[in-house]
Amino acid sequence: MNDYIVDESIDEEIYLPNTIDYLDIERQYKQLMFLHEAAIEQVTAKLNILKGEFQFSNDRNPISSISSRIKSKESIIYKMEKKGAPFTFSALTENVRDIAGVRVICPFIEDVYYVARMLVRQPDIEIIEVKDYIRNPKENGYRSLHLIVKNNVTFSNVSKEVTVEIQIRTIAMDFWACTEHQLRYKKDKEFSLEAQNKLKYCAELMAEADKEIQNLAGDFDLNQW
Repeated sequence: MNDYIVDESIDEEIYLPNTIDYLDIERQYKQLMFLHEAAIEQVTAKLNILKGEFQFSNDRNPISSISSRIKSKESIIYKMEKKGAPFTFSALTENVRDIAGVRVICPFIEDVYYVARMLVRQPDIEIIEVKDYIRNPKENGYRSLHLIVKNNVTFSNVSKEVTVEIQIRTIAMDFWACTEHQLRYKKDKEFSLEAQNKLKYCAELMAEADKEIQNLAGDFDLNQW
């Protein structure tokens, strides 16, 4: 008998991975959303518990905000087509590891690494990949710490491992990334080389500001965890 969970919100059975593989795109996407939303809730809950603990135990909190998102169906299809992979559940979960995304914003650079260490100490979180775009920024100036983690999600009668991408960055890094996204994807404007160079220059300015703010935090002993 196939293991399944019923999602009452859509009045149909949602089959977990490895039961039905080739399904229509709409059904595949619903299945993906169900699993990855559950994983996001679990990871977000862990982060909120840490945030509450920091708030209770310390003079300040290294977590400013937590947000999440699910990759759009269009983005998933584009990524699968780019990889030349079939649109099956097993191929989706193997090739697209950032379907579920959680973003954590911190005041200072050292907070980013501290929060990451606290999170990966969780016994049911397994680190799959670390991309440190703070120490090694992307060519366009983007900075952030990316963790791909595998999270064990337990349902009523089965457990499944689901990957989640966690982005941890400072307020300055997030401001730049959000602004860059807004400018780059303005549909009626061409994103010129000049615009790219200006944005990269702004990224460098913000990186220098982040370093100065981190030094100031050290002067005030704000990173004594």
